[in-house]
Amino acid sequence: MVEKQVKVWFLRGLNRWNSGFNTRKMPWKGEKDPYKIWLSEIILQQTRVEQGWAYYLRFIQAYPTVQDLSQAPDNDVFKLWEGLGYYSRCRNLLHTARIIAHDHGGVFPSTREGLLALKGIGSYTAAAIGSFAFGLPLAVVDGNVHRVLSRVFGINDPVDTPKGKKRMEVLAHALLDAKNPAGHNQAMMDLGATVCVPRNPHCAQCPFSKNCVAFTTHTIARFPVKSKKTKVRERYFYYLIVEHKHRMLVRQRKQGDVWPQLHEFLLRETDEPADQHEVLQPLFWGVKLSKANWQLIDASEPIVHVLSHQRINARIVHIRLSRSIRVNGYEWMDAAQITQLAFPRLITRYRQSQ
Repeated sequence: MVEKQVKVWFLRGLNRWNSGFNTRKMPWKGEKDPYKIWLSEIILQQTRVEQGWAYYLRFIQAYPTVQDLSQAPDNDVFKLWEGLGYYSRCRNLLHTARIIAHDHGGVFPSTREGLLALKGIGSYTAAAIGSFAFGLPLAVVDGNVHRVLSRVFGINDPVDTPKGKKRMEVLAHALLDAKNPAGHNQAMMDLGATVCVPRNPHCAQCPFSKNCVAFTTHTIARFPVKSKKTKVRERYFYYLIVEHKHRMLVRQRKQGDVWPQLHEFLLRETDEPADQHEVLQPLFWGVKLSKANWQLIDASEPIVHVLSHQRINARIVHIRLSRSIRVNGYEWMDAAQITQLAFPRLITRYRQSQ
């Protein structure tokens, strides 16, 4: 438990900073509509605010209400999401929108338990929706809050372990301003995002610096404490863009791997890096062609795409055929069809660079 005088000191400092120095602006800040709060929180999971901002505005324009989103075709939503990554968020977004529209009459649950019952909503998102939309006394504990609390109070428990997460949640709740949970939660996140930043924090601007354990003991870089990093899996993807009369071979990825339901060109994955000269031959992808029937258009430099626990090492080769071929699992699509499909970001970036 937090002593009363500590809580008073903490809230006084936070409120003083928030009212006098917090100038952070975001389109969803101060929002009371649970749909818009939910949408912003899902978009911002594993995404920087600067990147998520434009996506949020586009989603609100395309789907102003949860009913609008619930009625949207899957591919249209995935196309709008394209480039954000972590596509399980998009699938959960659609699933939950349809549950709310069909089973809840388009109205979000107003209790923590009701929110947690929805797919893709964990304790953090439930606290955000609950406090911002319904005024529930729930503390939002994200990475920014972890950083502030761990530094100010010198918490040594790793924040990425169950014990560390629980301790953070208990502390955040004990410090919560129950009379104004929305304002309190927003101020905590803003302080972590603008002052108590990961590197080179602006301690002179922090309302807690005089009593901050990390600052006063010169151990800022040590907090928040994290356990050992998860080993990153190396994967090698080689794509072949096969073009014939302005059409290309495309398939939709299956479930059970990265980027399920997104689309891609002819793919071969190898266990080790492939020989650069071998990659330039169609036979590398199992496509038998005489030299007279294909022309090399482009071959990319190596592309590295980093996911949470995987690193995709890719190359993309583009060829043009003089005659059509068949490849099991792939179908020919024209440019108009392809522009309506969602692709992994590494493919989208390559195509946009051409």
